[in-house]
Amino acid sequence: MPEMIPAAHPLIGEEEVDAVCRVLRSRMLAQGKEVTAFENEFSAQLAGGASAVAVNSGTSALHLGLLASGIGVGDEVIVPSFTFAATGNAVALAGATPVFADIDLDTFCLNPASVENAITERTKAIMPVHLYGHPAPMNELKALADKYSLMLFEDAAQAHGAQLHGQFVGTFGAFGAFSFYPTKNMTSGEGGMVTTADQTIARNVRLLRNQGMEQRYANELIGLNNRMTDIHAAIGRVQLTKVGQWTKQRQAHATFFDTHLEGVIVPRVAKGATHVYHQYTIRLIDTDRDRFMKALAEEWGVGSGVYYPIPNHRLESLKPYAPSAELDNTLRATREVLSLPVYPSLTDQQRERIVEAVNTLACAGA
Repeated sequence: MPEMIPAAHPLIGEEEVDAVCRVLRSRMLAQGKEVTAFENEFSAQLAGGASAVAVNSGTSALHLGLLASGIGVGDEVIVPSFTFAATGNAVALAGATPVFADIDLDTFCLNPASVENAITERTKAIMPVHLYGHPAPMNELKALADKYSLMLFEDAAQAHGAQLHGQFVGTFGAFGAFSFYPTKNMTSGEGGMVTTADQTIARNVRLLRNQGMEQRYANELIGLNNRMTDIHAAIGRVQLTKVGQWTKQRQAHATFFDTHLEGVIVPRVAKGATHVYHQYTIRLIDTDRDRFMKALAEEWGVGSGVYYPIPNHRLESLKPYAPSAELDNTLRATREVLSLPVYPSLTDQQRERIVEAVNTLACAGA
């Protein structure tokens, strides 16, 4: 069997190593000048000039964004169930109740009609996820938020540089939250970023990440230690110079797969959307997905992943918030989705092997 093509492959070069060494040699390791520079550069490149506040993870970005926006006990926030648990977790950690709505099967993002059906007198906000790097339907969700006087937030953890009608995700709502986990489209080793045009929210996040302090030992509120270090920021700054080209490579791989894959449903892109393909996720219809995945690995040396096999509203940790939720598209997606390698460093030969493997197995009904 040929060498395994992994499902994910973080890209770390000598530039990132040099940046880390530079910070280590400075002995100024905690949040400092590198973090400030990273925030400013991220704002300019991927957030349309909105304020950007760095934190230690994407989950922290969600959590602090919610707290900074005044979400708390007694509030409901509508979120998708088809996503990583951090989305619902952050709402619960803020003391609020996550309310799960269904998705559109074409984009895997929140379905506005399902969102509207989930609104109650306790609803305070809608928080879509730009899943796999595809923008959620922000115009429709913004219209709902305006209609019902709700706040709108964005989980952009997987969507660095994604756009809708030329506007960057993370700039539609009161805040956006990004992740820099190693397998994301860009990484800082670990970390997150909150983007916002609301200076009150930005200041609140800065306070919350630093034990409630802006001035040392002058704590203004109960805060946390969610700071990013200069070590992580230095990595992120280098990656930021590369992510634009990496995105083009991901999009080129996706176009190749769109053109050549057969017997599966390839990702669809909504009108006006710029997909950045954190994942290239196909759907397998009337196919044993787990057997298909196993055959890809064992017979063809092609790694793949299922994101996500269990919806949030059926996780042991979150199902108490949704005892009677009926989300048909969400459940269908958990049975059918399979994400193929799409990272920038894929070679032409690897792409061709992935296509041959998928087409052969799909034709055979694996």
